[in-house]
Amino acid sequence: MKRRTLDLLFSIGGLGLAVLLLVVGIVLTTNANFANNYVHDQLSAQHISFKPADQLTDEEKKSDCLREYAGKPLTTGKQAECYANEFIGLHLKSIGGGRTYADLGEPQAALREQVAQAEQAKAANLADLQKQLADVSAQRETVFKGETLRGMLLTSYGFSEFGRKAEQGALAMYLGAALLLLLSIAGLVHALRTPASEAFAAPEKKVKEPVTA
Repeated sequence: MKRRTLDLLFSIGGLGLAVLLLVVGIVLTTNANFANNYVHDQLSAQHISFKPADQLTDEEKKSDCLREYAGKPLTTGKQAECYANEFIGLHLKSIGGGRTYADLGEPQAALREQVAQAEQAKAANLADLQKQLADVSAQRETVFKGETLRGMLLTSYGFSEFGRKAEQGALAMYLGAALLLLLSIAGLVHALRTPASEAFAAPEKKVKEPVTA
């Protein structure tokens, strides 16, 4: 095969791959922009803002991100992760002794049974049991709301991470396309400078040694 023909084949193939990588990069960029804009719009609609720095409690001040975002509106995935874990998560630990919504179901059910028995027996501690049940029920309801909001914010954070990964993938595609484009151009230049008759990996001609008497 002629060297020029081989250079042209590799160059044309490289250009085709560069175009393909460019298209993939554009698709990834489009998806990244959609994810970022969607997360921004959904979080902005909630009108959630971080507490100002002068209103943070001593526990909240231990969080670097709560100090960094203090007083700012919550509009990004990273901010949603911070608010969910460092703010909501912190306060959920102080409710019901750190128990979750599922954990509080057992004591709530037990107190309901005790209240029912006390009502039938007209026990003296009925009012106290009713108060305990009301407290546990209120705690469980608060924990449920907090866990729900925390889950929604973390879902937004996860969605934003998909957008960030897409941005990284798009950058890799663009760099790969640029590299292939440069190599293809170099191959075309080399093909134009190579004589049309030059063969690729042509065998060397053996030189016959003179026969001596």
